[in-house]
Amino acid sequence: MPYVVTDNCIKCKFTDCVEVCPVDCFYEGENMLVIHPDECIDCGVCEPECPAEAIKPDTEPGLEKWLKLNAEYAEKWPNITVRKDAPADAADFDGVANKLETHFSAAPGEGD
Repeated sequence: MPYVVTDNCIKCKFTDCVEVCPVDCFYEGENMLVIHPDECIDCGVCEPECPAEAIKPDTEPGLEKWLKLNAEYAEKWPNITVRKDAPADAADFDGVANKLETHFSAAPGEGD
C-alpha cells in the first residue's frame, strides 16, 4: 500500500516531503513530484509534510489513475532527495481544479 502524489502537487511542487523519506522514493518532474510505488515502504512520514496535501495513501477511493501515473513517471524522471524552493507562484496554484488536464507536464525535472 504505497502513498501517491495527486493533482494538487502540479504547479505547487513543494519538496518538503523528499527530506523526510527514508527510502528516497520521490522522483521529480518539471512541475510535480511522484512516488515510486515499488520503493515506497508505506511509512507515511511524507503525507503530513506536504503543504498542498497532495500525498495520499493509495487505499483512498479514486486514486487508481494516480497510482498508475506515479508508477509511470517514477520510471522516467530523476530521483530527488533534497528539498528545493517551491515555484514562486506555487500558492497561486494550490487548490486549483483540473490541474492534470490543464497544467501537467511530462517533462522531467532536474533531480538531485
